[in-house]
Amino acid sequence: MIFPLSIVSLLGLVCLGLLASPYPYLAPGAVLGLVGVAVLYRKPTWGLLGIVALVPFEGFFKDSALSGTKFVGASLALILMLQLAIHQLPSERLRSNIWRYLIWFMILYMLSLMNSDDLGMSFGHLRELSVGLILFVITLLIGRDLNLDLFAKLVTLSVSLTCVLAMFSTKYQDQGRAAGLLEDPNAFALLIAFAIPLGLLLVIRSPNTLHRLFWGGCCLLLLGGMTKTESRSGLVVLALSLLIGCWHYRSQLTRIRPRHLGFAMLGAAIVIPLAIYAMPAGYIARIQSLSVLSAGAKGHDDESLGRRASYIVVGSQMIRENPLLGSGPGTFPLHYATTGYAKAFSANRKVGDLYRRAHNTYMEVFSELGIPAGLLFVGMLALGLYNLIRARRAWMLRRNWEQTDLMTHLGMSFLSLTLFLMFLSAPSQKYVWIMLALTSVLRLKAEEAPLVEAKV
Repeated sequence: MIFPLSIVSLLGLVCLGLLASPYPYLAPGAVLGLVGVAVLYRKPTWGLLGIVALVPFEGFFKDSALSGTKFVGASLALILMLQLAIHQLPSERLRSNIWRYLIWFMILYMLSLMNSDDLGMSFGHLRELSVGLILFVITLLIGRDLNLDLFAKLVTLSVSLTCVLAMFSTKYQDQGRAAGLLEDPNAFALLIAFAIPLGLLLVIRSPNTLHRLFWGGCCLLLLGGMTKTESRSGLVVLALSLLIGCWHYRSQLTRIRPRHLGFAMLGAAIVIPLAIYAMPAGYIARIQSLSVLSAGAKGHDDESLGRRASYIVVGSQMIRENPLLGSGPGTFPLHYATTGYAKAFSANRKVGDLYRRAHNTYMEVFSELGIPAGLLFVGMLALGLYNLIRARRAWMLRRNWEQTDLMTHLGMSFLSLTLFLMFLSAPSQKYVWIMLALTSVLRLKAEEAPLVEAKV
């Protein structure tokens, strides 16, 4: 392996240079970096799993120029580029039906950027989006080798741990609402909604009672964290996701006997009142406030709903003014700040409160990039869901029920992401782009698997 030897020599010289420099304490870091690069070179899927596990902890590094996620991502990207160049990875792995939408989306994105109302904001948006695009390519290249069971375990554990921090420490709360290590409780609720279907899969697949209790406890922590976020959108998305899961396992309802119904009713009689008692009073009030939607939400009835309604009004106006290319990536806050809504809904009239994002990724994309780019963005996500449906169907034809269940739970998690984008501005969310690439990888892998002949 001549190439890795050259890397070792180069980093060895770097270590010697650091020892001779005014910063010798950086030399051990270079050694650790060398070890990390060597591990990633041999096991690149570990890098992607590391990024997945670090996503909920990104708040620890928000003020750092070099975070763990950035280091792993940059190293992994360089390693995979070099492995492609020396043909250690086949270029066929980049094949995906998502490209037909993504390429045209990026062409329209760049055209919109060139006609942006504020180039500084647009380049900042492009820098954030480029992280998601890099993760998309990385997942395409190594997604076939990814251990999906370990993927589910890392997501469940990492999000559960941040739930513990958010539930029992006010440091990780925003005005009483759990935000984890993120600044927005709704962004934290998105992570929880993504993790719960994977946690339930681990409960179902647990080999023994001890494992089942452990993963069941993680699911309870996730549900507690969701409650503590007081996110109404999270409750709606989670309920829909669980209904889909119940429909998938409907065939197993035939195993329920009449004697089981009594225990189920007793459990419901105990759990439901306890859940209502444990639920924060503020969350119950926020859920009850949804009733104003039937009469039309007003700012004085519910400030949050009124503010979201104002985003739709401003976004619709931006679409009418620039239907083809929009106002430019990342420029929604610029337009919103000039309206009367910004001052009306600003709590303390600070500049940061005036420049607000749309809190709706779809509205943000349509208003900033134009209708064609918005349709392509929606098309990518819809195609991702369709890929998982096709992968599930392919495994059902092959009578591989374990993989069928896995596709169902991954589909529930990905659906949670796509639905949550209606309540949150997160076009560059890492899980979205990782899952988007993974959908096409899983479909190809399922359809390439040999069919099992039916036994007579």
